[in-house]
Amino acid sequence: MSALSQKEFIKTLPDTLRPLLPPVLQDFQARQPWGLLQLHYGEPSLHYEVGYVGQRPGRLITGWELGFHCEARDYRLNRLLLDGFRRSLFEIKATLGESIEAEMWDRGWTKIYEVYPGEPLTEGYRAAVAGRLAQIITCIHPVFVDLRRAAMEIYR
Repeated sequence: MSALSQKEFIKTLPDTLRPLLPPVLQDFQARQPWGLLQLHYGEPSLHYEVGYVGQRPGRLITGWELGFHCEARDYRLNRLLLDGFRRSLFEIKATLGESIEAEMWDRGWTKIYEVYPGEPLTEGYRAAVAGRLAQIITCIHPVFVDLRRAAMEIYR
């Protein structure tokens, strides 16, 4: 298999991912800022993200971070979503595995994610990443929808 550039990998991932999702989740919007891929369903600040994670001290694995990022300007909303994901983390990990983490991040943002082990950027690896991202979205999105609905009730 021929190697893909990182730019090509990110650019073509949405088309590889879309048919792997249930029909109700195939209508996402995609954007590619700063060498990342962000997928959302109408709220760009609450999005699924794919980004490369390189070698750093204390990091056991390099690869691609696959997850859901809560980057709303309303830090209370980000925290509410994180707390909700944490309440469901046992069930999420039962479906997706122990590699899933939910944590505070930068600037009051939060995320639930894993680092998918890196490999050469081939079409086969892109398919594997898309498959894993489809599993993550399929598991996490119903939880997010319920949490988002609850947040709207709180903020009326």
